[in-house]
Amino acid sequence: MDELVERVDDQDRVLGVVVSRRQAVREGWLHRVAVTVCRDERGRILVHRRSEQLWRFPGLYEVVVGGAVDVGESYEQAASRELAEELGIRVLPRLLFTFLNRSGLSPHWLGVHEVVVSDVDAVVPDPDEVAWHSWLTELELRSALLEWCFTPDSHEAISRYLTFRTAQS
Repeated sequence: MDELVERVDDQDRVLGVVVSRRQAVREGWLHRVAVTVCRDERGRILVHRRSEQLWRFPGLYEVVVGGAVDVGESYEQAASRELAEELGIRVLPRLLFTFLNRSGLSPHWLGVHEVVVSDVDAVVPDPDEVAWHSWLTELELRSALLEWCFTPDSHEAISRYLTFRTAQS
């Protein structure tokens, strides 16, 4: 069953129109997506490879965990739900920023969150979503971004995330 999303405008305001995610992607309609950068207490970042069975970007690497914001959900609620579904962890991530992302299959508003995972062994990925995962240092991640095939959202989100973190320190 396809996810239902709310269309939003170029200011990220809900328009009151509910459509399927596939239709929003196909038509290029703006909608919301929530993603989370997962760090461990040592500062390493979780990277994973998407399952081959997924219809969007099968087998590509990602540096964020997430998905569409369902009808009536906030960015934070969607990010929390996706973390539980994909990684088996139940936390409330912190929303850092949103931006209009024009990379990927279609334009969408992307809410970028962060969570620090204190027990990396508690991460139990859903094999239908995640084929492989590992924790990389920032240096290892920067190298992987040049060598591995990542989703377009991953490149844009991690670039903005690292810039955001640098500005905050």
